[in-house]
Amino acid sequence: MEPGLTPAPAADPSAHDPFGKVGLTYDDVLLLPGFSDLVPSEIDTSTRLTRELTLRAPIVSAAMDTVTEARMAIAMARQGGIGILHRNLSIADQAYQVDLVKRTQTGMISNPVTIGPDATLEDLDARCGEYRVSGLPVVDADNILIGIITNRDLRFTPVAQWSTTLVRDVMTPMPLVTAPVGISREDATLLLRQHKRERLPIVDAEGRLAGLITVKDFVKSEQFPNASNDADGRLLVGAAIGYFGDAWERATTLIDAGVDVLVADTAHGHVRMLVEMVARLKSDPATKHVQVIGGNVATREGAQAFVDAGADAVKVGVGPGAICTTRVVTGVGAPQVTAVHDASLACRPAGVPVIADGGLKYSGDIAKALVAGADAVMMGSLLAGCEESPGELIFVNGKQFKSYRGMGSLGAMSSRGKTSYSKDRYFQAEVASDDQIVPEGIEGRVAYRGALSQVAHQMVGGLKQAMFYVGARTIPELKEKGRFVRITSASLAESHPHDVQGIIEAPNYSVRG
Repeated sequence: MEPGLTPAPAADPSAHDPFGKVGLTYDDVLLLPGFSDLVPSEIDTSTRLTRELTLRAPIVSAAMDTVTEARMAIAMARQGGIGILHRNLSIADQAYQVDLVKRTQTGMISNPVTIGPDATLEDLDARCGEYRVSGLPVVDADNILIGIITNRDLRFTPVAQWSTTLVRDVMTPMPLVTAPVGISREDATLLLRQHKRERLPIVDAEGRLAGLITVKDFVKSEQFPNASNDADGRLLVGAAIGYFGDAWERATTLIDAGVDVLVADTAHGHVRMLVEMVARLKSDPATKHVQVIGGNVATREGAQAFVDAGADAVKVGVGPGAICTTRVVTGVGAPQVTAVHDASLACRPAGVPVIADGGLKYSGDIAKALVAGADAVMMGSLLAGCEESPGELIFVNGKQFKSYRGMGSLGAMSSRGKTSYSKDRYFQAEVASDDQIVPEGIEGRVAYRGALSQVAHQMVGGLKQAMFYVGARTIPELKEKGRFVRITSASLAESHPHDVQGIIEAPNYSVRG
C-alpha cells in the first residue's frame, strides 16, 4: 500500500443484500388486541384526506370507470368519504360529472339549473332527468325569474302533448315566494315551512335569479349528518388527472367546475413529468388553492418526491388491486403493508397524509392499512358491485353481478368504438394500434352488493370494531396503539372460517375461491 493511503473499509454484505427486505401485505399480519375502556359510541373515524381536508370516514372510491362516476361520488360523500371521478372520459364529460356532484345536496345552489319559457315540456323532462331533480326555475334571456315549473305542473298534461306544450303554458308564474340574497339558513327554513314550499328562489334587487334553496337539502342534511361537505355546504368530490397531453387543460377545467381534490394519478407516480405536474399545480396562482394528491408510489423515495413537490397527500399502491396484473406482467411492485409503511416514513414528518390504494379484501384490512401508516384507504373491488357503480347488472346462473375491470385492461385502454383517455396511466398514450397495447389489468365481474350505504356501513363498522379491540377512540390513537404480529399461512387459514361446510355468507364476509 502506498504511503498516506488508508485501506478502504470492508464492504457491509447486508448493505446491498437484494433479499434483505421483506415485503408484507394484509394477509401477512394481524393487529394485536389491547386494553379497551371505551364504548362504540365514543369511536370517531374522522381522518385527514389531505393537508386541508378531513373526512368523517377514511374511505375513498377508486378512480375507475367501473367504480366511480357521479352517482358513486355522491353516495360516498354522503357516507362521510369521498369519490374520485375516473378520467376515462373527455374533459367536458368529466367536468360535467363534477358539476352533477356539486349540485347535489347543497346549502344553497349558487348557479341553479334553469329553463327558458319557450322550451317544451319534453326538453324540461330531459333536463330534470339529467340532473335528477323534479322542477326548475324559469328565467328569461336576462336571467330574470319569471316563474317555476315542477312535476306538479306537468301532472295534467298528457305525455303525448309534451313535445308541443311550452313551459310558459303550464308553469307557475311570478309572483312567487322568494328570498333576498344573503338570507340565513334559519330564515330560509322558516319561509319554506311557512309557505309550504319545496323550493325557495333567491333573487337580487333587479329580480335576477341568484340562487336556489330546496327543502330536499335540509332533509338530506338530517339524513346524512356525517356527509363530506365543502365550506359552502356542497358535497366534496375529487377527480383524476394525468400528466400527458391535455392534462393541464383537464385540471383547470375541473377546477372551474368546482372540484375539491385533483388526483395526479398514474400506475407509476415516481416519474419526473408527474412530479413536475404536481409542483406546477401547487405553485400556479390559478390552481394552488385546490388540494392535490400525487400517486401511485410504493417506496419511501417515491413518497418523498411528492412531498418535496408540495403534494397535499400521497397515494400508495403499485400492483395490489384485484384486477391489476402489473406485478406479473412487469415483475415490479411492493406488497401493500410494506409499501404503505415505507411511504409513511417520508410523509409523516412532513404532515402529509397517506392513502393506501388497493389490495383490500375485508373491512379488517382498513384497520391494518391505517396502523401501517395510511390515513385513508381507496377501494375498488369492494365498491364495484354497488348499485351506484357504473354499469348494468349481469345475471349468471340466477346470481347478480356487475362488471369490474382494471384501468390497464384491454377494455379500458383499447378503442372499441370510443376514445380511451386512460392509456397514459400505463404509459401507452402513444400506442397507435390496439394490437400493440400491453395490458396491465384484466376484465371480470364482482358480486352485486346492493346500495353503497350498506357496504360503507359494514366497512366502517368493521373499522370501528377493530378500534374497540385495539382500545382506540380515534384514528390517530389507533395508529399509535396498533401493534402488528406477523402470521404464517397456517395462521391465515385459522383466521378464516374452517372445518365447516355449507358456509352461509354474511354481508361483510364472502368465501373467496
